[in-house]
Amino acid sequence: MSGNTQVVVIGGGYAGVMAANRLTRRDDVSVTLVNPRPELVHRVRLHQLVGGSDDAIVAYEDVLAPGIRLTVDSVTRIDAAARSVTLAAGGTLAYDYLIYAVGSGSAEPDVAGAAEFAHPLATLEEARRLRAALDAAPATAPVTVVGAGPTGIETAAELAEAGRRVTLVCGGVLGPYLHPRGRRSVAKRLAALGVTVVDGSGAKVTAVTADTVRLADGRELPSEVTVWTVGFGVPDLAARSGLSTDAVGRLLTDETLTSVDDPRILAAGDSAAPSGLPLRMSCLNATPLGARAADTVLSRLAGEEPEHLHQSMYAQCISLGRNAGIYQFANRSDVAVWLHIDDALGARIKEMVCAGIPKHLSGEAEKPGSFGLHRIPGGVAKRRQLLRVHRAEAPATAGRTA
Repeated sequence: MSGNTQVVVIGGGYAGVMAANRLTRRDDVSVTLVNPRPELVHRVRLHQLVGGSDDAIVAYEDVLAPGIRLTVDSVTRIDAAARSVTLAAGGTLAYDYLIYAVGSGSAEPDVAGAAEFAHPLATLEEARRLRAALDAAPATAPVTVVGAGPTGIETAAELAEAGRRVTLVCGGVLGPYLHPRGRRSVAKRLAALGVTVVDGSGAKVTAVTADTVRLADGRELPSEVTVWTVGFGVPDLAARSGLSTDAVGRLLTDETLTSVDDPRILAAGDSAAPSGLPLRMSCLNATPLGARAADTVLSRLAGEEPEHLHQSMYAQCISLGRNAGIYQFANRSDVAVWLHIDDALGARIKEMVCAGIPKHLSGEAEKPGSFGLHRIPGGVAKRRQLLRVHRAEAPATAGRTA
């Protein structure tokens, strides 16, 4: 390809910023990052925003390479045939390559009253609204957190440590990803903080009102502020643009993160579904996926064959207030193992991880190509094995949607 190559990156989260920074390795590539906010949302700290210990934002000038054009806007449509995107504020942006890194948000609740009375916690705006609701409520008001994944656990612990009366409703088991040993450690810490954990088969929420949470077994929990952390969804931009997605709405790609529909469109982060077998939605995967998508573009520009996706390390890191946490190790199938680090050392590791994410991004901005976690040896054979099993057990059912 001759002349200057225009790359548009949709989404300025961890994956999008990493991809944009890495693309500046070539002087003949111009990068435009489109994001609806003028700053990076440090999503792994949103529970701290709610608890009052962090604002959960990072200035783009601290993490984005200076040559990247930042467009504060949203994309309403991708026109693959014309190689352009339409902006919400009007106008279009042309591209030679597009990286789709729109991330994820709160899933639409299917429980009566949840959309009206519960507070989701997946975006900056949602976290700020929840913080305002908590500030308006008496300090003794009962708070119910629904959903016992990492976000629910972290939010419950943060609020309990601040002196709130918190009930955590699991809808099943506490920390479904965790190994039983890790789960016991988390339960012990939550109990020490005074969090009431409601789990088991009867702990599924059936309705939310202005002041109660109703469970499947008939119990009604008083709740002046209800926090909803059940599941994540992805924006429907790809589907609305006529691109192939999986059942959740993630953009379907091959193992180089290239769209199955168009070689000029790639995906990274929570909104990518490589071979219909997406990685777990997490910051652990988002940043390496951003680097991988950028490397695919750079390889094609250099006339080289792009490398395939692989992941050599999995884990889950959860804070339990400011003074404790857990780092749960996992195998290469992303299944938790017996080994974990908890208590104060777990908190220090979690803080190191949270502080390290902007450092990874700023390091790539200063020295494009320096990030290398996606290139750690190992994981290729395991990924191939998982793909074989996936293709044998779950034939592709997703197709082009509009």
